[in-house]
Amino acid sequence: MFIAIYRNWLRPVVAFAYTIIFFVITGIITAPTVIKGLSNDKIASIILIILITTGIRKNFNIEIIFNNLFKDGISYRSFLFKMMSQVAFLSSFVNNTPVVALMTPYVIKWGKKNKIAPSKLLIPMSFSTIMGGMITIIGTSTTLLLIGFLQKSNEPLLRSTDLLIIGLSITIIGVIFLTFFSNKLLPNYKDLVDSFKEKQREYLIETKVKRNSEYLGKSIVKAGLRNMKGVFLVEIIRENKKISPVEPEEVIMKEDILIFAGNTEYIIDLAKSNNGLKLPQDDLYSVEEEIEVTECVVSNYSSMVGKTVKEVSFRNRYDAAVVAIHRQGHKLSGKIGDIPLQAGDVLLLFSGSDFKERVELYRDLFIISSTRETVQNDNKKFWVLGAIGTLIAFLLIWGEISLFTSLLIIFSILVGSKMLTLQDVKRELDLNMVAILVMSIALGEAVSNSGAGNIMANFMIEYLMDFGTLAILAGLMLACTILTNVVFNAAAVSVAFPIAYEVSQQLEVPGMPFYLGIAFSASCAFLTPISYQTHLIIFGPGGYQFKDFFKVGLPVTILYLTISFFLIIYLYPQII
Repeated sequence: MFIAIYRNWLRPVVAFAYTIIFFVITGIITAPTVIKGLSNDKIASIILIILITTGIRKNFNIEIIFNNLFKDGISYRSFLFKMMSQVAFLSSFVNNTPVVALMTPYVIKWGKKNKIAPSKLLIPMSFSTIMGGMITIIGTSTTLLLIGFLQKSNEPLLRSTDLLIIGLSITIIGVIFLTFFSNKLLPNYKDLVDSFKEKQREYLIETKVKRNSEYLGKSIVKAGLRNMKGVFLVEIIRENKKISPVEPEEVIMKEDILIFAGNTEYIIDLAKSNNGLKLPQDDLYSVEEEIEVTECVVSNYSSMVGKTVKEVSFRNRYDAAVVAIHRQGHKLSGKIGDIPLQAGDVLLLFSGSDFKERVELYRDLFIISSTRETVQNDNKKFWVLGAIGTLIAFLLIWGEISLFTSLLIIFSILVGSKMLTLQDVKRELDLNMVAILVMSIALGEAVSNSGAGNIMANFMIEYLMDFGTLAILAGLMLACTILTNVVFNAAAVSVAFPIAYEVSQQLEVPGMPFYLGIAFSASCAFLTPISYQTHLIIFGPGGYQFKDFFKVGLPVTILYLTISFFLIIYLYPQII
């Protein structure tokens, strides 16, 4: 399963499903065990958090808050520190994926205004949301999933106070580290910052020669297509044959398809100009009118991954047309409609009036820039919801109210005040994610029932016990960190928990230090762009390569694990 997910052979939900079906057929777990995950209140809590986040995002434009926080003339380090502090705090109560999706265009805009490349800004933002998510038990689904395992095993449950000291320490030190070292560790893919424009991504765009085009019979040079500003003619497709590289003397013929590579601004100009070329989308949207242009990132859970643009049928599904496509670190070629999509691809779209609603319905794309109007804040709603949320947070921290009850109260307020509708709930509920979480519970049960957890626990005890209990804790945290970076955190928790449980039982030591180790290491996803959904959102817009995440992520990972490891020992000295 892990290899299939890592190699992108199967979508995560499909890989999980095949694995669980195998376990059911072999009798390792039963079908009722799988279904029982649906009644787990921690899974329900995760769903409620996502829906509450939707209500907040729908009614309150968080960008306005950030506009008020960041004044003109602020330095790079000051912006970085304030931005990371704010998104980390927000992510401790709100799902971090929409926070990053919302903030990405804002951060890029600030960078453009201050002549700073987005590659210097976006990784720190994504990293800080992960660290901030570990301050409370509702900050990340990983912690709630772990609590579900603890509940099932009749173990003491994690509370917000258990995470607070460690999570806050990691966040504060991590934000300070990134503030001072991001500029040195992060790449600057725009050396000439004075010429930095918002058009930093190079797209592939497909055009077709019009029947009455003035270019017919002319060479590339005479047609003026050789040295166009901002775009470059990559290849010509003629009768399903590619001509590349294109010679200056190549004559343009009827029905030729011209493939250009270029930046956002010039591609839009090319689409609007009446120059004898047309886009395949011209029949769908009139370029004579003002074009609604949107940039989106393909989600790693997207159903369109592996499908070609043509197979997805963007016009019918999303009320949009793909004008151009960008894949970081790869040179694309051929017709856009024939290119299989991958997670992290950035698409330039001409979008219709129903586009945003359909994107939210299918949840396959993250919008990273758009000319659409933003929501205006209702101050009364904002303060009422904020006051109630703060009160419930205090009650939750001090154990006066359960997590599920507190979330249910907030959800009821949102629905009762019509800030969240039934249609919003249907649109926002990601069934793939729910299925993965439910099957993660079943996977953990399978690891336990099959004896695999006991075997791995014995292995760790046999080879690490000579170095003490702390070595076992360190080994468990390291293994969990590696797993979460090559697959994803739900799988890491599902595999690591049965091992931690068996270790604590066999050694007759408190399990809480091991469970906290899992909680923090399963969220230590800083080494690869595929390890966390927020990384994929910023991967294309930041112009990043895989090595960039490892370069800055490795010291952050070492810092993160070191702080959490020693604070766990400090808080639970009985493990020594």
